[in-house]
Amino acid sequence: MSRLYSWAFIVLLVSIAIYGTVQWRASLVEQEGTSNEELTPDFIAEALNSNFFNSEGLLSHEIQATKMEHFSGVSLTKFEQPFYTLYPKDQSAPWKVSAKEATLYNNNRVVLKNRVILKATEENSLIQEIHCKYLELDLNTNIISSDQTILIQGKNFTMYGSGLIIDLNTTQMTLTEHVQTIYKKITG
Repeated sequence: MSRLYSWAFIVLLVSIAIYGTVQWRASLVEQEGTSNEELTPDFIAEALNSNFFNSEGLLSHEIQATKMEHFSGVSLTKFEQPFYTLYPKDQSAPWKVSAKEATLYNNNRVVLKNRVILKATEENSLIQEIHCKYLELDLNTNIISSDQTILIQGKNFTMYGSGLIIDLNTTQMTLTEHVQTIYKKITG
């Protein structure tokens, strides 16, 4: 009787191992099929130029990019060489932001990466340019943030720090960590 139980137990273990292997392989095939669908864009645009308006009919932002790929399966849009023009709600001077690449998520949040530059278009702005590797932009609120190293160039100064939050509507800026500021001597 003991031998019969041993053989039954061995057959049960082998059956479980075979069933587990079949299920594991089936799940791998499913995942590969899903990821291939997600990686294929629904449509591609080259030399993209789009204008977006708010509920009052005023221009809220513009986007230009050398290439755009939209992936509806994962609800995101990727841009190559994006160039955004952002208009504050009070219709003051716009800000321009560019990068090597960007990803727009379905909640109107944009992540810009690699050689990100934010420029003020107002000539008398205290801050002229902000350089970093990574920046997040909320197109609904016009709030820009980054937790990376930041270089700020302004009128007669250069500031280094990390972490940044900017509200373009109020032009209020918060630098999380100040490292160094270098002032330029004004001659004249």
